[in-house]
Amino acid sequence: MPRISGVDIPENKRVEVALRYLYGIGKYNAAEVLHKAEVNPDKRAKDLTGDEISKIAKILEEVLVEGELRKQIRDNVERLKKIGSYRGYRHSAGLPVRGQRTRTNARTKRGKRMTVGALKKEEAAKQEQKPQEPKVQDQEKK
Repeated sequence: MPRISGVDIPENKRVEVALRYLYGIGKYNAAEVLHKAEVNPDKRAKDLTGDEISKIAKILEEVLVEGELRKQIRDNVERLKKIGSYRGYRHSAGLPVRGQRTRTNARTKRGKRMTVGALKKEEAAKQEQKPQEPKVQDQEKK
């Protein structure tokens, strides 16, 4: 497997598709990198020569990918939290940041549904009995 920017790219895929396995490289960036490196995008990754791989790696040094990009994104979110912005608060609270509704949906961010207010009769009866027990103990102490 060819290794570019610390990531093994799949051998049997076209180079244009294989480059997308790098974090931060999508369809457009992959095509741009291959155009600048003068590499045929239809070529398979296993057929790349060492020279072509080094050309691609050199061009990718100019683009933020993998660890550098992840660090920049993490720093941006931390900065938003630190300055106390609305977006920073939403990040720290684990809620949608970009104005999506939360009354319904937003399950990915909010987690599994938890019913509030509606209890089964058995559970409601148990909860009614619990507050009465401490009152009896308080009277015995006096």
